Amino acid sequence: MTETHGTVSAAPAVRPTRRATYEARVRRRSTTVAALSTAAVLLAVVVLVPMAPGWEAVKRSFFDAEVFARTFPGLLNAFLLDIAIFAWCAPLIALTGLAIALCRDVRSPALFPLRMFGAVYTDIFRGLPVILVVYLIGFGIPGLGLPRPWNSPYIWGSLALILVYSAYVAEVIRSGIDSIHQSQRSAAASLGLSEADTMRYVVLPQALRNVMPANMNLLIALQKDVALLSFIGPVEIFRQAGVYKSLMANFTPYVGAALIFLAITIPATRYADYLLNRQRRRQR
Repeated sequence: MTETHGTVSAAPAVRPTRRATYEARVRRRSTTVAALSTAAVLLAVVVLVPMAPGWEAVKRSFFDAEVFARTFPGLLNAFLLDIAIFAWCAPLIALTGLAIALCRDVRSPALFPLRMFGAVYTDIFRGLPVILVVYLIGFGIPGLGLPRPWNSPYIWGSLALILVYSAYVAEVIRSGIDSIHQSQRSAAASLGLSEADTMRYVVLPQALRNVMPANMNLLIALQKDVALLSFIGPVEIFRQAGVYKSLMANFTPYVGAALIFLAITIPATRYADYLLNRQRRRQR
């Protein structure tokens, strides 16, 4: 509102540009097409799947409400073990992965063995399937006849996850370190910072911030792969679902376990996407 000679007049409205109008129209059309296609797919699933000849048998085996109600509390209780294993593995993976990444980035000729060790470590543990490492360590080391508690599958299964995921985290962190331009190191050196201080105060803070979304995705994968430890003994949610399946001759407990995993991983995935989008906006 503006006032001129005692009269009040409205400020002129800002009209959208032709480009803004076109982009808004495209967004509305895209949203409409996406909504219609999604509705069509859901309708086809709802209508066509129950028409399959074996639907009733599948429904009894996988979607039994009574079995679900009886087993779900036990699955939740078993999932606490998954969370506990994840909770003690995640920080150890982060620290080990950071150490391996720093080994791979050393530039002094005298420290070349550390650089070679980092490369060999990542090559080996990124090249092996997780389940194979779990089997080799989870059955191999306790087979040495170690006394309790050092023959526990919880310890060695967790070690297998730490070894494998540390290799992936190390490579992600190394990519973040390599993304920092050499001029940053040169500027730090001109200010009198040592190589260690340059890495600590200049390179690492930027690198870790850049790779946060990628590491979030690895944490989500780790939460799922904790279930692989069931093959060497721990009664976590996947193994508990298998126990219920055997007792009740029904696969519904596996569906319950899947829902519990999804309740954790979907919000975490959306948060990782949020971090990635925020990073992209910051880089523009």
